[in-house]
Amino acid sequence: MASHRPELLRTPTGKRLDEITMEAVLAGEVAAEDLRIAPETLRLQAEVADSSGRPQLGQNFRRAAELTALPDEKVLEIYNALRPRASTKQRLAEIAGELERDHSATLCARLIREAADVYERRGILAG
Repeated sequence: MASHRPELLRTPTGKRLDEITMEAVLAGEVAAEDLRIAPETLRLQAEVADSSGRPQLGQNFRRAAELTALPDEKVLEIYNALRPRASTKQRLAEIAGELERDHSATLCARLIREAADVYERRGILAG
């Protein structure tokens, strides 16, 4: 996207990519938030993935777009909860419910529920 259609991309604060320069950084015009990926960029990447016959990659980008609204600590908490034997099925269901209720992250919630079912079948939930 950055090489072929940079005009479509913006930072989460609305800056264009060509505004992110070393000079702008040194002048204090670029904040840490400007260096994060915007959910819109991830959704555009999902469309590209879908159109090139890679729907699973597209879904990954859509889930990533949902996760941009969460604090980094929450993303890490979810990542750790999804490790084998780290969580009960109930805990994973609670995380999925929180994602839907508090963050409108329905795709991520669905993935966590699927993971809980798979972990249960494989016997890798916490005891």
